[in-house]
Amino acid sequence: MKQLLLTLVVLVLLPVFQANAQQPRSPIDISALGPQVGEIVPDFSLPDQDGRVWTRDSIMGPNGALLLFHRSADW
Repeated sequence: MKQLLLTLVVLVLLPVFQANAQQPRSPIDISALGPQVGEIVPDFSLPDQDGRVWTRDSIMGPNGALLLFHRSADW
């Protein structure tokens, strides 16, 4: 019974996967998405959750800084 159910599910979903695989994908221009790896981040001035303003120079340490932007997918 499980084998029959699995076979039916595969037969129903297979055309969906084949149709998606055949659609052409347009290339993404990653240079338009913002600073790239190794590029210098432009100057900025942004407040944190406590109202303290941070700039690019204020976050730099002796070895530089790592900026990470994380956008939740829960919107």
